Amino acid sequence: MILSDIQQFIAENKRASIADLKLHFRMDGDALRGMLNRLIRKGRISKMAEAKKCGGCHSCSEDATEIYVWVSPDQSAPVEEPVSANCH
Repeated sequence: MILSDIQQFIAENKRASIADLKLHFRMDGDALRGMLNRLIRKGRISKMAEAKKCGGCHSCSEDATEIYVWVSPDQSAPVEEPVSANCH
């Protein structure tokens, strides 16, 4: 797994949960988090504080609500709070 592949995936999709990344790259979450932290330090991505669940839902996994977003060079980290895309 190359760090640039993860960076490209998030850049193309604008955001990705750790669950999405685990599925796409077929990797352990802890290994991915190590690489994601490196991209965060470089200022390429940011981790959303905490995604909102759809309300009353208790079926969303923690991995589905741990979201990383692409940070464009001309903008700071996003301020919006996303709703989990995997939440039903």
